[in-house]
Amino acid sequence: MIRQKLLGLLLVLAAAVPVQAAERPNILLILADDWGWGDLGCHGHPYVKTPNIDRLAKEGTDFYRFTVASGVCSPSRTAIMTGHFPARYNIDGHFAWVPSNAKRGMPDWLSPQAPLLPRFLQQVGYATAHFGKWHLSNDMIPDSPLPSEYGYDRYDAFNCAGEQMPVHADAENAIAFIEECHRHDKPFFINVWMHEPHTPFHVVPKYRWRFQDLPERDNIYASVLSHADDRIGELLKTLDRLRLADDTLVIFSSDNGPARAARPTELELMYDTATGAGFGIAASKGTTGGRKGYKAALFEGGIGVPFIARWPGKIAAGKVDRTSMISAVDLLPTFCELAGAELPLDYQPDGISQVKALTGTQTSTREKPLFWRMQSAWPIPRAKPYHWASYAIVHGQWKMLTNRAGDYRELYNLADDPLEQKDLSKMHPDVTRRLQSEIESWQATLPESPSGGVFSELRTTEAPGPDKE
Repeated sequence: MIRQKLLGLLLVLAAAVPVQAAERPNILLILADDWGWGDLGCHGHPYVKTPNIDRLAKEGTDFYRFTVASGVCSPSRTAIMTGHFPARYNIDGHFAWVPSNAKRGMPDWLSPQAPLLPRFLQQVGYATAHFGKWHLSNDMIPDSPLPSEYGYDRYDAFNCAGEQMPVHADAENAIAFIEECHRHDKPFFINVWMHEPHTPFHVVPKYRWRFQDLPERDNIYASVLSHADDRIGELLKTLDRLRLADDTLVIFSSDNGPARAARPTELELMYDTATGAGFGIAASKGTTGGRKGYKAALFEGGIGVPFIARWPGKIAAGKVDRTSMISAVDLLPTFCELAGAELPLDYQPDGISQVKALTGTQTSTREKPLFWRMQSAWPIPRAKPYHWASYAIVHGQWKMLTNRAGDYRELYNLADDPLEQKDLSKMHPDVTRRLQSEIESWQATLPESPSGGVFSELRTTEAPGPDKE
C-alpha cells in the first residue's frame, strides 16, 4: 500500500513538472541602441521599413508609455540588469576611458556582485546568454569583468573586455543558442543587444540598395535599421521553425532615444575601437514621434522608447496600450515572476512586476514613483534646448524635471499631455514642491561615490584619452 501511494505521488509530481515548465516562458529581450520611438513602420515613419518589428506589434501589444531609466546607454542597461535606478551605482553616464569615468565620479564597470537578472533566472534553471553590445564596462578597460561573470552561460559581445564580436553576428549567435536549448528542452533567457542605429553606421550594400532613392543620410539610416529588422526576422523565423513561438516572450525595445547632431555636421567616416569604421553622427536621422529632445535628455524624446511585447495566447495581439506606465526597472521583477524566480529577501527592487499589465488583466497606473539622474548642462544649451534636466520624477500623472541646483523646474501632466507641451509648474506650485521634496528624499538614499571592486588598475596609470559613447 505504501509503495502504491509513493508510486502514485511520483506520477503526480512527474505530471506536474512539465505543466509548470510550460507556463514559464522562454524570454528573448531584443534591445536596440539609440532607436527612436518614431523609427518604426508601425509608428508611422515615412520611409523606414521594419516589417518584422511591425509583425511583433501585430501579434503582440505595443506599449506607448514605456520609459528607460536614463537618456544614455550604460545607466539604461544597468537598470535592466539590476531592477534598480542606475544612480544607486553612481552610473549616471556611459562607461568610457578610465580617466573620464573617474572625472565624472563613476565606477569603471557595473559590479558583478550586484543583484542581476540573468543570475536570478539561471538559479531557477534557465539557460542564459548575451549576444551583442555590452557597455556595462568598455572595451578600453582590459581588466574589466567579462559578461560571463554576470550570470550568463554563453556570451559573444562588443564594448567589453576581450575579443569583440562582429556587430552583425548577434542573431546568428542567438539562433544557435536557441537551437541548443531546444535540443536539451531547456528554457532560455537571451539578451540580443543590437548595435543599430548607434554610430558608426556599418552599412551593407544590399540594404543601401533597398533605399537607393533616398538622400544619402536618410539612405544610410534606413539601411542600418532595415538590416537590424531583418536579423530580428531571422530570430522570429527560428522560433516558428522550432515551434517555440507560443512558449516565448519576445520584447523589442531601445536603450534610449535617437542620437542627433546638435548642429549642422559634415557626413564623414569615423572609427570605433569596438566596432570598427562607419559613417558618423551626420547620418543620425532618428525620430521621436513628436516627443521633446533626443538621446541624453530626460524629456520623453530621450527616455520614451519603443516597447513591443509578444507572447501568443498570453499577451493580446494587435493591441496598443496607451496608459500602462512601465519602466526598464520593472523588467527584472516581471521576468522573475514569469520564471518562478523568488527575489532574495534582502533585495528591494525599484521596479515592480508588470505581469498583469503585459497580459492585459490590469492597467498599470503605478503608485511607486520613478526617478532619473543625469549629468546635464546648465544654463540651458542653445543647441540642445531639452538637455538641461539633471533630475526627473514621475509620480502618478505628474512628471517634474529640475536642473542640477534645483532652482529651475518644469511640471507636466503626462496623462493629458504626453508630449510635454505645457509647463504647469506655476499653476500647481503645491505639486511642484511635493515632487521636489520626493526627489530630495530619494537623493538622500543614494551613495556619494562608488565602492567595492569596480575600479580598474588603470586608474593610477592612465593619462586622459578618448571618450566615446
